[in-house]
Amino acid sequence: MQISIHGKQMNLGDALREHIENKLEDINEKYFNRAIDAQVTISPEGTAFVKAHISIRVGKDISVMADAKNTDAYGAFDSASEKVAKQLRRYKKRLRDHHERLEEANVIPAQSFVLTPEPEAEAEPEKHEPVVVADMITNIQNMSVSEAVMRLDLSGENALMFRNATHDGLNMVYRRGDGNIGWVDPQGNEQAMPKAANQK
Repeated sequence: MQISIHGKQMNLGDALREHIENKLEDINEKYFNRAIDAQVTISPEGTAFVKAHISIRVGKDISVMADAKNTDAYGAFDSASEKVAKQLRRYKKRLRDHHERLEEANVIPAQSFVLTPEPEAEAEPEKHEPVVVADMITNIQNMSVSEAVMRLDLSGENALMFRNATHDGLNMVYRRGDGNIGWVDPQGNEQAMPKAANQK
């Protein structure tokens, strides 16, 4: 596993870098042993805290992410690494069971945008809202709803679009404000069900 460690607005000593590398290698070996790469960023948070961000790519389009804050870099990283380990432990069996299938799954390339509304003419001049804040290519994969929920949970993202393996229609799972997971299955997807059934 390739590990990239960055200090943002702060210098990281060799001892901390070695601690991070050893911890991530241990987590990978214990829970998955197939991780492709990992990125760790340590940065100051306010005047009294340090923030650690960990992102581990464990397969094709499957990433595990976690953030944590503490009064020192070691404490922040250890807290974030515990969150990553907990996520991998929770899904260890399912990740191993369908890892190969996900690697071979058909994907649809899709353009992804994050938009915010343009400021209205009468809006206060000091309020400037950007129109496009992200633009990237992403893959839409075939998977079950439970697999989509797992991937959403691992990534820490707010939403995930996927092609429902049951009827081949586009679906989305998203994180609700109350902490639960919402599932969007648009009307009309049932028309694709006979096609999916005939392929079985």
